Formats: sequence, C-alpha cells, structure tokens
Amino acid sequence: MKAIFLTTQFCFLLFLMLSSGNLKSQETDKTTKYSTTNSAEAAYDFNKLVWADEFDGKGPIDASKWFHQTKLPNGTSWYNSEIQHYTNRVENSFLDSGYLHIVAKKETFTDQGVTKQYTSARLNSKFAFTYGKVVIRAKLPFGPGTWPAMWTLGKNVKENGGYWFTQGFGTVGWPACGEIDMMEHWGTQQNYISSAMHTPSSYGNTINKGGRTIPGVSTGFHIYTMEWTSEKIIFSVDNIVHYTYKPAVKDDRTWPFDKDQYFLLNVAVLSSISPNFTESPLILDYIKVYQDSTATHSGSVDSGKTGYFPNPFNNELNIHLGETPQKTVDLRIYDISSRLVKAYDFDDNNEKITLNNLGNLPGGTYFIHYNLNNKPYSFKALKR
Repeated sequence: MKAIFLTTQFCFLLFLMLSSGNLKSQETDKTTKYSTTNSAEAAYDFNKLVWADEFDGKGPIDASKWFHQTKLPNGTSWYNSEIQHYTNRVENSFLDSGYLHIVAKKETFTDQGVTKQYTSARLNSKFAFTYGKVVIRAKLPFGPGTWPAMWTLGKNVKENGGYWFTQGFGTVGWPACGEIDMMEHWGTQQNYISSAMHTPSSYGNTINKGGRTIPGVSTGFHIYTMEWTSEKIIFSVDNIVHYTYKPAVKDDRTWPFDKDQYFLLNVAVLSSISPNFTESPLILDYIKVYQDSTATHSGSVDSGKTGYFPNPFNNELNIHLGETPQKTVDLRIYDISSRLVKAYDFDDNNEKITLNNLGNLPGGTYFIHYNLNNKPYSFKALKR
C-alpha cells in the first residue's frame, strides 16, 4: 500500500488516427441472446497518442505536466515506513539530456518542521485518463532499501497534498479509488519487478499481483507497458507479459477502474536502506499514453431494416442488423467524448445480436458503430 489515498479525421472503423510527432523513440464481450452468437473479446487499437512526456530540455521538470507532492500525509512521515522527504528541488527531480531523473539521496533535510536523513521526489501527473496503453522506457535505481514505482491512483482519491485533491476531485478514500502498480522494484529483490492491483477486495499485501526477474533493470533501459481496457489490465516488460488482472466479477470491490486514473512516479527510501547508500536515480526516457477513439460518428441506420432496443438501455442492448453478416461484425461503443468503452467481434451469421454486460457504464449518451458487409453503421443510444 503506497497511498491512503486524452487534426486528422478518420472514417469510423475503416481508417484509424495514427499519432505523429517529433519523438525520440517509438514504440468482447460474448453475446448469445439469439442463440448462436459466438464472439471473443475484441482487441483494442491503442494507436492514437493522447499524452506524452519526452523529458526534453534541461533543469526543472515540466510544471504544466507534473506536480511535486511534498506534503507529509500525517504531518510527520509517509506511509509504509518510508523515511525520506519528498521535495520539489532540482536536486531530487530534473531533466538532463532527454531524460527525467528522480533521485533518492542521503542527506539531512528539514521540511514542515521535520528533519529526515534522506530525500527523493514524488510526481503526480496533471493528466488523467480511462483506458489506454501506457508505455514507459526506464532504468531503475539500485540498492537495498530503494523502492521505485510507476503507478496510478483514481483521480477521485482523498489524499491531502495530492494534485487532484487540491483541484477538488477527492471524493473517496484508498483503496476505493483503485490503485494500479504498473511497476514496483525493491532493491532487496534486485532485478525482480512486480505489478499489482489494489482494490477494496484486496489491498496492501494484495493477492492480485505478478512479476518476473529481468536481469539488468538497474543497469539498462527496459520498456514497461500497461494495457487497460474495460475488461482487463495487462502488464508486460519488453513485450513479455508477466501479469493480467481480469476479475470474474466486476463491481465496486474488484473493479474501480472505469474512472480516470493519474500517474505517480517516485523513489521511496525504506528503513532497510544500506548504510553505504549515497544516491541512486530512477531514469525515464519517455512516458506515452495511447487510446482508441474516433473523431467522427459517421455511418447510417436504415430504420426500415435495422433497429435496436431498449432505448434507454441498462445492462443489455439488442440490435437487429437488417441483413446476414458475410463475415465478422466489428462493433464498438464510444462515450460522448469519443472514447472507446466497449469492443465486440461477432463471427457468426446472425442478423440479431445482443450487447450485454453494459450495467457498469455510467449513465449518458453513447455512440454504437459497426461494420456490416463493408458498410459502416452508426446510432446513438441512451444509458439509464
């Protein structure tokens, strides 16, 4: 437990937006209402770059993207028996030669009336998102007692001193906000990296975790990736998956991950720190977030042949396609901000399909798009 506390238009589902820019490095639900529908969970096309930091420049971090979290939560210390001060000084976090350095240091430092013997930095992103692919290229610090992490918390967390709390978004405590540990590393377990989930159903020493040993995580750069959809969260390093979180039952206790999360980057210092430790950095080359969204809602519905019900819908939505599919029907649901929230592939020859497991979508307007026999269709439906 670390906290107690997203122009080129494209035709829907035929052409997808490809991200571009001067970057240093590039890197289904099943429905059976009408008996024979047999679909696998659809793949998401996380190909649109929606947010990134290349850490170009020299000196202080980009204050338009990052916030220094320095306030001691209980007035004297941080959680988990961490013994450092987090500061906003360039000595602990800075840009140099296209990299972000977050440096844990051994030094006597007094802040908020408390003197500690170690300093480091804890950054909050001023960007939050729901669903997407996160790619981070990083080199980890070295030494027993160091605890670097690249992780997220729900934007709605009540955490005094956190960026989003200062912006008025704090409504729930931890772990109700949800926590995604994309990468954690303990110097006492050199080269073993871990990913974990913290939810009301399991937190702290959570059962929802996985990892693997990767030689050289502190001597070379590796690519850490997280893919977050409405169904599951997949963690990998250098394109090798080491953990997938996909609870059989998704409710408030197991899946508080249908709302915005924000990034935290930090290096904690534990009481097990070696007496010979002086300093060691977490170094990031870049952080990038990709999403699958559409800029337009084009297509047509022939009201004489096609239809859908009920409208408004709650947990399921029935669609009469109007003609027999000649091949797979690729269907996706987008919210009012053009963000993909559900994806389906139907691979049978049935004119009628049912979209189910929609009960966890927030109420509001949604756009349903599908390709049928090389023609795009689109309609709008209201969720209760």
